[in-house]
Amino acid sequence: MAIATFGAGCFWGVEETFRKVPGVKNTAVGYMGGTTVNPTYEDVCTDKTGHAEVVQVEYDPAEVSYEDLLDVFWNNHNPTTLNRQGPDVGTQYRSVIFYHTPEQKELAEASKKKMDQSGKWKNPIVTEITPAASFYRAEEYHQRYLQKRGIDSCHI
Repeated sequence: MAIATFGAGCFWGVEETFRKVPGVKNTAVGYMGGTTVNPTYEDVCTDKTGHAEVVQVEYDPAEVSYEDLLDVFWNNHNPTTLNRQGPDVGTQYRSVIFYHTPEQKELAEASKKKMDQSGKWKNPIVTEITPAASFYRAEEYHQRYLQKRGIDSCHI
């Protein structure tokens, strides 16, 4: 198994999107990239901890490649809006790829360059690519939030 971590706005919809990808074995929503140890949702929502809302994806590389996960990431949010996705505004909603290995870093940077040159977006991609840090699992009521409510997405 391998781990990938992505931030692409509110983590509820991002988790549901990745959870449905064949080869993804588990997902968890949480916080990464900030300065506060063991932040709560309320802490992160102050926009003062520096954390992004993220989904941590456990996947089987024999069934789904990291490149395929990157494609899911790029095609399910707007990577050109700084610190926002739709109506959600704040650094916790930033577009970010947290890489766990040098190979993931290389693949993420190459895919970002390819997406930026593809012409899909009118504005430049602002997605951060940064080393993975401590992952703080979000409160249980956030885990599989949409699935628990029988909702497929919260996309705008």
